[in-house]
Amino acid sequence: MSAPRTGRVLLAAPRGYCAGVDRAVVTVEKALELYGPPVYVRKQIVHNLHVVRTLEAKGAIFVEENDEVPEGSRVVFSAHGVAPIVHQQAAERSLRSIDATCPLVTKVHLEARRFAKDDCDIVLIGHAGHEEVVGTTGQAPEHIHLVDGPADVAAVTVRDPDKVVWLSQTTLSVDETMLTVRALRERFPNLQSPPSDDICYATQNRQQAVKQLAAQCQLVLVVGSTNSSNSVRLVEVAIEAGAGDARLVDYAHEVDPAWLDGVDTVGVTSGASVPDELVTRLLDWLAERGYADVSVVTAAEEGLVFSLPRELRRDMKALSAG
Repeated sequence: MSAPRTGRVLLAAPRGYCAGVDRAVVTVEKALELYGPPVYVRKQIVHNLHVVRTLEAKGAIFVEENDEVPEGSRVVFSAHGVAPIVHQQAAERSLRSIDATCPLVTKVHLEARRFAKDDCDIVLIGHAGHEEVVGTTGQAPEHIHLVDGPADVAAVTVRDPDKVVWLSQTTLSVDETMLTVRALRERFPNLQSPPSDDICYATQNRQQAVKQLAAQCQLVLVVGSTNSSNSVRLVEVAIEAGAGDARLVDYAHEVDPAWLDGVDTVGVTSGASVPDELVTRLLDWLAERGYADVSVVTAAEEGLVFSLPRELRRDMKALSAG
């Protein structure tokens, strides 16, 4: 009989919900409490399978487009943000919309509109088809050029090389984004940068925590969904930072026990749209297999909180006043 395994876990901090995700999920929960089901949600409120299933069980109905929402109904726009035309379509169908766009995404939207007003060409670094990129592009479609990495830079055509600015999707790898920016600057020496970082604080903090623990781990497990950009980036960051292997799972039961062969140290983290209960279940699963020694690796402290969307706050205030 083999001796019980005595491995350890390095648990990344911070991990899990960021302020924008927490705000978006609470928005749907409060809307269901305040108005009663159904509450329609355009796209996944955040990119996490468990969160979507949980909200569906409470009465949320997820749709792809506004035309799937019955006229006059209530609809929540996801944390990833939407183009102005989506608001226009909602108004045309008399939808009562609640905008749960993350304020850090809204910041990028405002930057895009301001630079477009100044008649700049805007190079948006991001993944084609991602909801956040679609929403940002929609702020100034005639001014925005999308690049998905350094390899795309050569194909960018602008009107005036001295009036070019770069913006980025908020959930990218910091290191990969800066590689793209360097390539852009080689082509456009007078390239302007956004007034402040577009990659959100939570994405950066989670990536930094993984960098600090990865080299000590034969395996890093990232809890998150495959359509979550920031979760996928954490897997890539772990490998680049020296982890022997890194895997993305939605749930603990998706971990293949064979991944643990020869593994003394497991790193654990989660994407910014993942509730901590899923990490707790993974830690329990690992403990049952001999990885009960858990040490926290802290890269930053987070205390940011965003207020709920104004439409929801207005109606909550009116209800309490009544």
